[in-house]
Amino acid sequence: MAVSFDGNVLAAKSLARFGVTHMFGVVGIPVTSLANRAVQFGVRFIAFHNEQSAGYAASVYGYLTGCPGLLLTVSGPGCVHGLAGLSNAMINTWPMVMVSGSSDQKDSGRGDFQELDQIEAVKPFSKFSVKAKDIKEIPNCVARVLDHAVSGRPGGCYLDLPTDVLHQTITESEAENLLAEAEKARIFEESIVPANTEIEKAVALLRKAERPLIVFGKGAGYGRAEGELRKLVEKTGIPFLPTPMGKGLVNDDHELAASAARSLAIGKCDVALVVGARLNWLLHFGESPKWDKDVKFILVDVCGEEIKLRKPHLGLVGDAKKVLEMINKEIKDDPFCLGKSHPWVEAVSKKVKDNVSRMEAQLAKDVVPFNFLTPMRIIRDAILGLGSPAPVVVSEGANTMDVGRSVLVQTEPRTRLDAGTWGTMGVGLGYCIAAAVANPKRLVVAVEGDSAFGFSAMEVESLTMVVYMVETGGALKKLLALSKMILPPLPLFLVLLITL
Repeated sequence: MAVSFDGNVLAAKSLARFGVTHMFGVVGIPVTSLANRAVQFGVRFIAFHNEQSAGYAASVYGYLTGCPGLLLTVSGPGCVHGLAGLSNAMINTWPMVMVSGSSDQKDSGRGDFQELDQIEAVKPFSKFSVKAKDIKEIPNCVARVLDHAVSGRPGGCYLDLPTDVLHQTITESEAENLLAEAEKARIFEESIVPANTEIEKAVALLRKAERPLIVFGKGAGYGRAEGELRKLVEKTGIPFLPTPMGKGLVNDDHELAASAARSLAIGKCDVALVVGARLNWLLHFGESPKWDKDVKFILVDVCGEEIKLRKPHLGLVGDAKKVLEMINKEIKDDPFCLGKSHPWVEAVSKKVKDNVSRMEAQLAKDVVPFNFLTPMRIIRDAILGLGSPAPVVVSEGANTMDVGRSVLVQTEPRTRLDAGTWGTMGVGLGYCIAAAVANPKRLVVAVEGDSAFGFSAMEVESLTMVVYMVETGGALKKLLALSKMILPPLPLFLVLLITL
């Protein structure tokens, strides 16, 4: 007798076969069997208390690994809750796939259990969505959402699996044929690169600039461009400025880091090479008065539409790492370097030293009751004392995140996760879980404001965690002891809640 597979088995088998190794979510009708089957096929399922936190975990997993983070939800309200994570992936341009069960197709429009037109609901929050209307469509649909999530500009995609489709059956041989056909039809895009003439123009602009600046963001982190960024900075001697989640791609304490002189750097530079960062609110839209009105932007982005929107002096459409490789090669053939005595480098360096000196004077004070600076200094020193591999720091909460961005030091790439492009609060513990899954050898440290922590506090049940509350008037000696503690075996989550 031929072995038969139902839609749950085929969906789980498709996910595993096409590279999914981890799944975040909340199980329930009609996807419980799908989750169980996925585990049988080697997919690790990480259970959450609600789909919002699970979605945030899936979104940042895509950023940290370069592979689509997978969120599994139930129908109706489960799908709606998952939209928080899906939209977070879209705004931050991270690859993610949300898979939701949905109502029986024959009962559409009749008020079925948790009925919702989920395809319509997800459209504003996804780059691609598809419904498998028959069991035979499942493998192809799974392959398509996974491929679309990483193609071009990464983002969130959605797969809808109706209850009746999950209950349909086919033979094992039919399933294998469908899987083979779907695998054969998968999309594997080659990296986009600009023409050599455009690279030559970019290098010429940097070479002639009197006050050049290199700006990079989490897009460069996603593209694993840190090696080429370091080469470019050190070959040319150009000061650099990371966006918040770009911190660590080149060491924050590098002699050419301009973060502590941000206003001077962006206000006075005449040419800015912007890599993997959008000229949105985080960079003041690239406009005066924050930027000089005559600054010339060289914008590197994988998305041509983004470059058309921003209208830079020169746009380079392509993968960040590939574009930087081409720029470095062009410079190697005819090298130039500003040098430490260059007036622009001297001006930025002086401003950095002055501002750092003032900040360190404030950080050196043991203030009780605590202000934000005293605990941040202790946290910073404790983290730096761990060496390499550097911990992943998850930071959220308005003041906590802002002060932490200035005080905490990132020395390795993709080790700072925060509220991101959308300024999303509540991502913290979901990000912690995803970071531990993606980086099992790294400590994960969450520096959380109390309100931000409250969004997802119950996810502590999913973690091996030390929770330490820093309160107004809290015990400084205990926190000092914390900075010297011997850390237990990884993974450990150290959550510091700062309530002032």
